[in-house]
Amino acid sequence: MAGAGTLGELANAIGVRSEEWAIVAALKAGSEEAYAWLIGEFQRPVYGLVYRVVSDPADAADTTQEVFLKVFRGMKHFNGESSLKTWIYRIALHEAANRRRWWFRHKAQETSIAPAESEDAMNADDAMRSALTDQHDSPFDNVAQREVRQRVDRELRRVAEPYRTTLILRDLEDMSYEEIAEVLQISLGTVKSRLTRGRQALRERLAPYAREIGGELGLKDPAEDSAEKESLGSRIIGGGRRVEVTP
Repeated sequence: MAGAGTLGELANAIGVRSEEWAIVAALKAGSEEAYAWLIGEFQRPVYGLVYRVVSDPADAADTTQEVFLKVFRGMKHFNGESSLKTWIYRIALHEAANRRRWWFRHKAQETSIAPAESEDAMNADDAMRSALTDQHDSPFDNVAQREVRQRVDRELRRVAEPYRTTLILRDLEDMSYEEIAEVLQISLGTVKSRLTRGRQALRERLAPYAREIGGELGLKDPAEDSAEKESLGSRIIGGGRRVEVTP
């Protein structure tokens, strides 16, 4: 029975790869339908990933456009050494990191007379979050979750690299260890090590906040007992997904 299951999984994997190669072949041939499928399939997750890195809706939108330009131009060089998804995510992270570096070198030095966050940017941010968030919660839950998401996002941005990116890929993008290893071009052991250290860093940053609002939202202080430290049942909402803050 175990052998049958393994063979079934192998056949499924082969089927997925065959389907992907058919799409890649169509993309290489310049198929407009294939490119429309690619954008429809990856535009939203790529934007979400880029936004997590650059933290600005307008910059994320511009960077996402650059990502797809790079994908379209580079498709002829795609050789299938990784999956199409991990190849696109690798490009997205590279472009997002470039945009973030540019921002710190140039944009961060500018002094604007406009409000820190424009109404358009706030609307774009709210629209993105609304698309990623369950709409069936009560008004109180929506407000509470938004506040917690904002705090998690803020503290996540302060987690040092490369731990932050690894956390984003695993806990927000729900990528497997193998996919993360392919995207970041590191070993599985390094992926797990970065996750452990990143989650620990994020948990330490969020612990004071959890103590502050824990009673209202039903969150436990991670330092209350050692058993909870080892396997924290509570998770904190972030960007429409549930984010582990402990290893």
